[in-house]
Amino acid sequence: MDDTQTLTPPDAARPGGAANGTDAAPPDDLARLTPHQIVAELDKYVIGQDEAKRSVAIALRNRWRRLHADEAMRDEITPANIILIGPTGVGKTEIARRLARLTGAPFVKVEATKFTEVGYVGRDVESMIRDLVDLAIAQARELQAARVGDQAAANAEDRVLDLLVPSSKPKPVVPGMGFPNATDTTTPEEEDLLHRTREKFRTRLRDGQLDDREVEVDVSLDRTTNLQMFGPAGLEEMGINLQEMLGGMGKKRQKRRVKVPEALELLTQEEAGKLVDQEAAKEEALRQVEEAGIVFIDEIDKVAGRQGAAGQGGSGPDVSREGVQRDLLPIVEGSTVMTKHGSVKTDHILFIASGAFHVSKPSDLIPELQGRFPIRVELGSLSEDDFVQILTEPENALLKQYAALFASEGVHLTFEDDAVREIARTAAGVNDEVENIGARRLHTILTTLLEDLLFEVPDGPHGDRVTITKKDVTDKLAGVVKNRDLSQYIL
Repeated sequence: MDDTQTLTPPDAARPGGAANGTDAAPPDDLARLTPHQIVAELDKYVIGQDEAKRSVAIALRNRWRRLHADEAMRDEITPANIILIGPTGVGKTEIARRLARLTGAPFVKVEATKFTEVGYVGRDVESMIRDLVDLAIAQARELQAARVGDQAAANAEDRVLDLLVPSSKPKPVVPGMGFPNATDTTTPEEEDLLHRTREKFRTRLRDGQLDDREVEVDVSLDRTTNLQMFGPAGLEEMGINLQEMLGGMGKKRQKRRVKVPEALELLTQEEAGKLVDQEAAKEEALRQVEEAGIVFIDEIDKVAGRQGAAGQGGSGPDVSREGVQRDLLPIVEGSTVMTKHGSVKTDHILFIASGAFHVSKPSDLIPELQGRFPIRVELGSLSEDDFVQILTEPENALLKQYAALFASEGVHLTFEDDAVREIARTAAGVNDEVENIGARRLHTILTTLLEDLLFEVPDGPHGDRVTITKKDVTDKLAGVVKNRDLSQYIL
């Protein structure tokens, strides 16, 4: 048996791969995704955690079932929200992220620690729904732009040809103003000549023969700042958005000289924007948020007060933590949130929460919030064997990612099986002795292991092939692993 891992750069590293989200299934195609198929797709990226995968697969299928249930009962069927419990780095966030890409549903990840109780300075919990709406509208516009992509490209091509070939349209007739008179209009023979010339240029344009030519295009220049606009509390709830109000003040058009390919790209984007029905995109986005939206709330254990649930009261930050939970409760239960794009009902949005719960426990959440997360799934710690699989099997495996990095320098990177096992053993050992951060430990170990190679490879001292052996791993990491204090900071 071959004892070397041959690594092919993942699809995510190539245009159109899974990581860029272009292969996500539209929500209307959920009928083809059975729970078994959903788990099989998650298995491509997440190792182990079968119970968690089953739970989210059932929750996702139930969304399709609700939309096809009897209309009289459809609004009564509420989503079964999920809380994932487990140490950091075991796949909680990755499961939720891959689930959203798989379905094409609007998805937003938030951290519970970013929110504060109403009355305190900071973000309020309703902002997670506003973020979800903004993301859904961007997705809807991109989807519509893709649908009109051919027409937009054709329009852009015509505009570039207008720049390359004189226009065949007659000039305006304004007697006495120095403009051409009616006798200056083009003749049929001239029209035919211009048409044939234009078609020749079109052929050359499509063949790439004009890629080195420069043209002057008139494009929109957005001078608005990217800084977040903050206004008095309640402005957004009233449908007033300062950033949008000021956005039109900073836009102007500017002429630029660019190569033909860049001109085609700029003009295609502009033409697509003209063809997209903005109002229809907004309506579709709001519908998708209400029917298929997913909110992933990470670090929910950080807003769970240990004393509050025990009836011993709380003070200081614990009071605010419980306030965040109480503010979160109506959003999860189902309420109407006002956004700058319109009102959104949260009754059927799926909420997935996660937390390590090292210090607090799920029972430390307020009882009402616990009741809104009826499905609890515990994710186990990762073993040495799990690390070996994580390094090699997923489509976005770490070793495949590094292989793609080295391939960009023309170097073929391979790892012997013993080396992969040694990396996994080292990661498991450091997690046990220092702090368990799950699969994230593999990132730090591989960075330390390959640091010198990544620095030296562009200068070519290692040739076009690099093979990592078990001895390379032990020599590079042995000193760091033995020094417990040093490994705490480096690994």
